[in-house]
Amino acid sequence: MFVVHVFVDVKSEAVDAFKEATAENAACSRQEPGIARFDVVQECEDPTRFVLVEVYRTRADTLRHKETDHYQKWRDTVESMMASLRRSIKFVNISPDDNGWDSV
Repeated sequence: MFVVHVFVDVKSEAVDAFKEATAENAACSRQEPGIARFDVVQECEDPTRFVLVEVYRTRADTLRHKETDHYQKWRDTVESMMASLRRSIKFVNISPDDNGWDSV
């Protein structure tokens, strides 16, 4: 698996709109065959900070995801809501192994 953590800082006045747009993108993303998980979490101490936890079956699936209409709509919709550029860190899974993601 190829795991991406996307860190997003959102303008305080845009938090609700960001959550709505991101929930829609996440729901559509979960339907992609190349995505094992797509989670959205919000920081407790600072509710303007979010992490998207994206688990792809292969690195190539990340590229296919960026070609989807729902991703491009999300990207364009939330761009002006961000307080700074989003950033990501990429990982490979250790546990569970690749088969374990389907049961999580």
